Amino acid sequence: MRKYFRAAFLYPWNMLAFLGGLGFAAMSPWPDAALPVIMGLELAYLTGLTSIPRFRTAIDAKLAAQARGSSVDERVADASAQAQLRRMVDSLPAPSLRRFLLLRQRCFEMRDITTGVMGRTTSSPDSADSIRTPALDRLLFLFLKLLVSQAGLDRFLHSTSEQELSLKLDSVQKKLVAAQAAKDERVTNSLQDSVADAQLRLDNYRKSMKDSDFVSVELDRIETKIQALIEMGVSRQDPDTFSTQVSAAVDSMQQTETAVAQLQSLTGLADQVQDPPAILEADFGPKVLRER
Repeated sequence: MRKYFRAAFLYPWNMLAFLGGLGFAAMSPWPDAALPVIMGLELAYLTGLTSIPRFRTAIDAKLAAQARGSSVDERVADASAQAQLRRMVDSLPAPSLRRFLLLRQRCFEMRDITTGVMGRTTSSPDSADSIRTPALDRLLFLFLKLLVSQAGLDRFLHSTSEQELSLKLDSVQKKLVAAQAAKDERVTNSLQDSVADAQLRLDNYRKSMKDSDFVSVELDRIETKIQALIEMGVSRQDPDTFSTQVSAAVDSMQQTETAVAQLQSLTGLADQVQDPPAILEADFGPKVLRER
């Protein structure tokens, strides 16, 4: 009945009459007598209106429509996130995709062990459910984003070389020296800008090489971390401990999250899904099935 009383009370005309009555009673010469009358009338109104079947049916229909609308919005958002997730997976080169799928499959294997499918262990259902914790999905999603970052960096690094960029810089610098010796101001100004651009390209390439090394190290670290966590979750068979450990591991990845955010302009992750979806329950489409 609470939802019916709430709807009846919040009806605009009732609110206007009720608040106006309270104000009139408070300013009247006999507020002690007027206020109970206003409250009594309001109670009679609420009781009478909520006892009408037609009113209750209308409220039920309104709440059901709101629930359906909310459910549709959630399904649309989830479908969009899953579609973007599939695009991220599809963008991976074959070695990276296999690496991601093998790690994801390891989580499934550990879940099967906890439910007794493999090895017939005596674990509880809660222990198996804990391996689907959102924090684990976040670690897997971070691992996937690093793989996408690595693929983007590799494409960029393979498009040129440090030697090529260094030779280009040396060539432009020699031309600048010659132009300065000839006191050709227009050519000198143009070449000075070219030297700055060539130096910027070389610096950016060297930075990308360092970024690539960092991403490679982080991929190994997170992969080992996930494997260790899920194996510990099986051996200890304690879902609370497992969830706590995974959450602590996620909190320790702030530096990696920041690094991935800085690489977004190069890898295109800025246009991809940002919040970690349910990776363990996701359907990645036919490409993933072929890799399996």
